[in-house]
Amino acid sequence: MIHIDSVRIALPLKKKFTTSKGEASVKTNLLAILNNRYIGEASGSVHYGPAVEELEADLTTGMEQLRTIERIDLDTLEAIGQLEINPTSKSALIGAALNSISGETRRYPWELLSLGSPVGIKSSFTITIDNAAEMERAINGCEYPIIKIKMGNEQDILLLDVLKRAKERTIRVDANGGWSCAKAEEMIHHLAQRNVTVIEQPTDIEYISEWPHLKKGSDKVELIVDEGLNSVADYEKYASYIDGANIKMEKCGGIVEAMKIAARASADGKKIMLGCMVESSVGIAQSVYMSSMADYFDLDGPLLLESDIARGILYDRESIAVDREIIGGPKLKREILQKYIQD
Repeated sequence: MIHIDSVRIALPLKKKFTTSKGEASVKTNLLAILNNRYIGEASGSVHYGPAVEELEADLTTGMEQLRTIERIDLDTLEAIGQLEINPTSKSALIGAALNSISGETRRYPWELLSLGSPVGIKSSFTITIDNAAEMERAINGCEYPIIKIKMGNEQDILLLDVLKRAKERTIRVDANGGWSCAKAEEMIHHLAQRNVTVIEQPTDIEYISEWPHLKKGSDKVELIVDEGLNSVADYEKYASYIDGANIKMEKCGGIVEAMKIAARASADGKKIMLGCMVESSVGIAQSVYMSSMADYFDLDGPLLLESDIARGILYDRESIAVDREIIGGPKLKREILQKYIQD
C-alpha cells in the first residue's frame, strides 16, 4: 500500500525576488511525501503560477492515483506523466516516485535513468530587478563568478556600463519576455559588446520567429527559450528560431519529459540550460540528476532562500555536488521545515 501526503510550506527569501513579470518575498510551495521518506516539491512561477490552490488540488488528484498501485517502478514515472494535472504537480510526484525507487533499490537516481554522474555543475546566481543603483551594488558585491541578471524594464540601459566593468565575471541576462522586438535588438547589440553571450527570453514567446533577426551581427550571442517551453512538441515549434532551451522540471512535468526535450534539442545542436523556480534543494534535485545532459545551469533556487529545508545536495558558491545521502533523494531538515509548514 502506497502512503502519500502533501505539506504546504512558506519559504522566506533572503531578498525580494523580482522579475519583469512578478515578485515574491515568501514563496509558498508544496511537498509530496511518499511513505514518510521520499520527497518531491511543487513550486509554481512567481508570474505564471499555477496558484498554490491549483497545485494542491492537482497534487491531491495525483496522490489518489498513486495510492491505488501496489509498487512504484520506472513505469510509474511515465504513468504520472500522463495524468491530467498541471505539470508542476506532476514534477513533484515524479520527484518523490524517482527518489522512492532510488531508496528502495539503493541505486543513484541518475543510474536508474541511464544518465551520467552529476559532476562539474557550475550554476549562475540571480540578481533580480531593483533600481539601477541597488542592482549595481548587488552586481559589484556578488561573490559568484557566474551571474544571471534579470532585465526587462526601463532601467536596463543604465546597467550597461556596470556590465562593461564586470570583466572577471561571466554575465548572463534574462529578460523574461520583457522587451519589445525593437528594444531586444538594441539590448542584444549592446550586451554582445560587453561579452554577454547567453540571453534568455528576450521577447514574449509570440515574437519568437523574430529572434534570429534580433541578433544581426552578434553571432556569438545565444538566445535561449524559457517561457512557453513545456514539452517536446513546444520545442519542435520553436527549434528553428532558438539557440538553446531552458528546461525547468516544473514546466515540463518532471524529469521524463525533460530528458526527452534535452535529447531532441542536443541532437539539433542546441544548448541546454537547466533552470529552476524559487525552491529548495528538493525541487532542484531532478535537474541535478540529469545534469550530464546540460551545458548551462541556473539552479540557485536554494541559495535565494533564508534556509534550505533539505540536505544531500551541496553548494560551494557556484559549484553543486551530491553526497552519499542522495540515494533516496534529499533528506528533510525537520527542525527547519517545522518553522515553515502552513496548516
